[in-house]
Amino acid sequence: MSRTVLSAILAEMSIWLNATETEQLHNELLAYFGLVGALNECQALENAWQEPYNRREIEEFIKAWLKRKQRRREEILTGIV
Repeated sequence: MSRTVLSAILAEMSIWLNATETEQLHNELLAYFGLVGALNECQALENAWQEPYNRREIEEFIKAWLKRKQRRREEILTGIV
């Protein structure tokens, strides 16, 4: 269910990812914010998104994740390991 919340967050931020990328982001986001194994991950993520401070932190995490992903793609394309 928290994937549904993440999909809504990404849509609100106008970010479109494929299923694999969404799953990777979901796992890293939950781990980073300490929500893995929470009693109700979906509700915890949704509540965090509603609070201004946490919302900024989630947005910054997603933006940084996307930049890292882009950098990795560029390294692969240029042959840098």
